[in-house]
Amino acid sequence: MRILLVDIDTLRPDHMGCYGYFRDTTPNIDKVAAAGIRFNRYYCPDAPCLPSRAAMISGMFGIKNGVVGHGGTAADLRLMGAERDFRSQNDTNNLFNVFRKKGMYTASISTFPERHSAWWFNSGFHEMHNVGYGGMESGETVLPVALDWMNRKGKEDNWFLHLHLWDPHTPYRAPESFGNPFKDKPFTDWIDEAAFKRHLKAAGPHSLWELSMYDDKLNPRYPRMPGKATEYADLRNVFDGYDTGVLYADHLVGEVFKRMKELGVYDDCAIIVTSDHGETLGELGIYSEHGNADEATCRIPMIVKWPGSPAGKIDNQFRYNLDLAPTMAEALGVKAYEKWDGKSYASVLTSGEGPGRDSVVISQMAHVCQRAARFDDWIYIRTYHDGYHLFDREMLFNLKDDPHEQHDVKEKYPELCARGAKIILDWHDEMMLSSESQADPLWTVLKEKGPYHTWGHLPEYLKRLEATGRADSADALRKKYP
Repeated sequence: MRILLVDIDTLRPDHMGCYGYFRDTTPNIDKVAAAGIRFNRYYCPDAPCLPSRAAMISGMFGIKNGVVGHGGTAADLRLMGAERDFRSQNDTNNLFNVFRKKGMYTASISTFPERHSAWWFNSGFHEMHNVGYGGMESGETVLPVALDWMNRKGKEDNWFLHLHLWDPHTPYRAPESFGNPFKDKPFTDWIDEAAFKRHLKAAGPHSLWELSMYDDKLNPRYPRMPGKATEYADLRNVFDGYDTGVLYADHLVGEVFKRMKELGVYDDCAIIVTSDHGETLGELGIYSEHGNADEATCRIPMIVKWPGSPAGKIDNQFRYNLDLAPTMAEALGVKAYEKWDGKSYASVLTSGEGPGRDSVVISQMAHVCQRAARFDDWIYIRTYHDGYHLFDREMLFNLKDDPHEQHDVKEKYPELCARGAKIILDWHDEMMLSSESQADPLWTVLKEKGPYHTWGHLPEYLKRLEATGRADSADALRKKYP
């Protein structure tokens, strides 16, 4: 059997054609979706990049594996301690070792381990390729490696290849030669002038005034990445930059598919397309970032073309990315690891049907400290550190009526806030009772320095807020963070 896992960084589903986007951003991936199964309610339980992949690869929530942030104690997997064998059982039972145990030759093309010093990510691979740019590369440096690998190994049987592309991630970096395929196309169907004016008043990193996080500095290496968007027409640069990155990644994937077809291995190859997290493009007044425990950040695509899978099937059950390890184990006949938190949906791959969850809990502790409950049409977000965005402690959004989280309705529906809070509390109790650690890493982050991407930025940012007409926000932040 051959399996290709396409891992496209920062890919939000609703900016893909197969998920209903009005721009033609993913023509090659759309064909995979048409031939397989598209999962509609698929989430990373811990965002962003490092925590999300730690959950997917370990099969465990961040509250148990320890990785919930981008710095400090909570950026490293917990050690196993006295139970550790000659090799760590958590590593030898991770997602990639499922394929090794099946007797498959495993390879990865990714700079992720170096970018985050996450060397545990390599456990299970026979062959690893790092083009050496620490996640700042564009896909034209990755494609030759992928095509060369296909030329060398593609026609062999029993392989698993992980192919990782960063192109939709900030800074938006598709090569200039790719042009702007969307320059004459509508760029948003929901941000009108009134919403834009509200967003201009927002405080916090990656607001319209600070697309470079805390300032508006431009990097000449990345001409597609704007520093700010303080005029409505400037929004086009944000949406075009992101969507061109998505289209460019799809183009690269299409080149790999083309080579597989030339080798005669495409049709019977299992193909999985997913991401680590999405991208905020106006939600909560934030742009070009993935810094919340919300729908825009934590909902991710999952598309699977599996031997015998029903074509064009849509799965609407709530699922996590950490479900992939037990799913692959069951599908391949490999014993599941007793410490995995995920639930297998292997039956969906062959029949298109399978049980799911009533709700999911999602977390973010790199930019803010938040946990959220996603249930029915609702998302309830509880904030412990707002990352200087001045969020309320609680927020509630009806995603059916308000998919872009513009209208907080917590005052109208206190009973739904109580339901969301109970979902988080019950999940937390279950996790801590089954965890080998007595520490919730949320509190580790808060007790150390707070979310990594807030470290040391507030004094200068207060000055910037005052200089850009948002002195009231600066005053509010001084009171909140004395």
